[in-house]
Amino acid sequence: MTRIRVKGFKIFNDRHGKPRCYHRATNHKVDLEKAPLGSAEFFAECAKITALAEAMKAKAPKPGTLGGLTQSYFQTEHFANLADATKRDYRKCADFLHPIRDTPVASINTPLVAGMHDKAAEKIGWRRANMVRTFLSQVFRYAIPKGLIDQDYAKGVIPKPRPKDLPYANRPWTIEEQKIVLESAQPHVRVAVALIMNTGLDPSDALKLTRRQIDGNTIWGVRGKTGEEVAIPIGARLQAALDAAPVHHAVTILATSTGKPWTYNGFSTVWYRFKKKLECKDVVQPGLTLKGLRHTVATTLREAGLDERQIADLLGQKTPSMARHYSRSANLADRNRITMETLEKENERRSKVVKPFKETVKPRKTRE
Repeated sequence: MTRIRVKGFKIFNDRHGKPRCYHRATNHKVDLEKAPLGSAEFFAECAKITALAEAMKAKAPKPGTLGGLTQSYFQTEHFANLADATKRDYRKCADFLHPIRDTPVASINTPLVAGMHDKAAEKIGWRRANMVRTFLSQVFRYAIPKGLIDQDYAKGVIPKPRPKDLPYANRPWTIEEQKIVLESAQPHVRVAVALIMNTGLDPSDALKLTRRQIDGNTIWGVRGKTGEEVAIPIGARLQAALDAAPVHHAVTILATSTGKPWTYNGFSTVWYRFKKKLECKDVVQPGLTLKGLRHTVATTLREAGLDERQIADLLGQKTPSMARHYSRSANLADRNRITMETLEKENERRSKVVKPFKETVKPRKTRE
C-alpha cells in the first residue's frame, strides 16, 4: 500500500482507524470525506491550505520592526486587562500604522513619531491622532524592558490641541431635553436613559449591569474603563423608572423590546435614530449624547456644591481632575456670589478691628 506524504501536513489514522489530515503550521484540517486521501481534490485542498498559510506568514509582522513591537504589545498582560473600548481604539491605531509596520526599530525616533502624529491629524483628526501617540507610547513602554527598543520616542511628541471652535463634546443635557427624551422614548429605551441619567454610569457599563449587582437599594459595580468600584444608591426617580420598565427575563437589568440583553452597538443604533427624530422636530438641540448624561450628573452636583472628590467617587473616576473635566460647564455664579459676599463681609470685619497705623519712624534732628 502506497503511503501518501504531503510536505507540511500530518496524515495518520485516529484511534478508530479513520484517516485524518491536518496542516502542521496552522492546524487546518482537510475534510477527507469531501476530498478523499490521494485524490485530485485532496491535493488541490492541500495546495490551497499551503498557499493560505504562506500568505498569512507574509502578512505577519516581522521581528525588529514597528509591526513586531505592536504585536508584542498586544500579547502583554497590560493590553489583555484594558477595557474593551480601549482595546478597540488601540487596534484601530495599529490599523492606521499598518502601511509602515515594516519600519525597522533602528529607524524609529522622535522626529519619525512626530511625523506619524502629524499625518494622523491630517487623515483621522486631532483626537484620533493623539490616540495614536498614546498607543505608540504604550507600545514603546512595554517594549523597553524586553530590550526591543531603547526609549519611548512618543513621549517627546506634543499632543494636538483641541480646536477652539470645536463644539463641546458630550455636553450636559438641559432639564427640558431630559424631560422630552423620557416622555418620547419607548419603554425599553426610556428605562436605559433613566438609569444613566440618575446614576452617571457610562452607557457601556449601564448596559452590562446585571440583576445580581443590585443589593437592596444600591447598585454595586466596576467602571469598565478605570476598574474603579462604584456603589450608587438607588434614588426615588430611578426606582420609579425601574418599576415602570417592561418585564423581561434577561440576566441584565436593561433589555431590548424582545427581552434580550442589549449590545452597545445595538443600543447606540436605536438611540441615534431616536435622537435624530427629535432633532428633526426641533425639540432637542444637536449634540445630545448618552455620555453627556455623565457630564449632566457631574455638572448638577458641582453646581449644588459637592467637591470634585465626591463627584469622582460617584462616577468611578480615579482622580478629581476628571470630575473637574466632566463638570466644566457648571454654572458657579450663584456659589461664587455667596463666596464673594463672604469675602466682602470678612474684609469689612477685619477693617473694623485693625489698629490705626502709627508713625514709628523718629523724626530727624536738625543741626543747630
